[in-house]
Amino acid sequence: MIRKAQPADAGDAAALAAMLWPDAEGLYGELLELITRSDAAIFLKYEHERAVGFAQCQLRYDYVEGTDSSPVGYMEGLYICEGFRRRGYARELLAACEMWAKSLNCAEFASDCELSNEDRLRFHLKTGFTEANRIICFTKSLK
Repeated sequence: MIRKAQPADAGDAAALAAMLWPDAEGLYGELLELITRSDAAIFLKYEHERAVGFAQCQLRYDYVEGTDSSPVGYMEGLYICEGFRRRGYARELLAACEMWAKSLNCAEFASDCELSNEDRLRFHLKTGFTEANRIICFTKSLK
């Protein structure tokens, strides 16, 4: 079963998000805030009442690589627990995010991944995404 997260689900969402973003701090509060916003959504995949997958999506109003419209639905994060992968759960969560974006009149949906994440690249291509661009980002300290 997939359902859109409600405030009571913030703990499940934060536990899964922490597996995706282990260095992130304050996930519970951030996800609880996102759950209450109209321009963001979190979807959870449950198997036998256990949360085993998570997807965070939201609207982006700034320019999104390869798109021509605004706002654009954007998948910010997707995670499926080990042992529950390769069952189609990621596709189901993506479909929920896409339906949510369509319900808000988005004409396009986008996502990204690290250049080195071959599994995520394959997932995107298999689920109908088209690669829009590749970039390398740089930073430097001004101290």
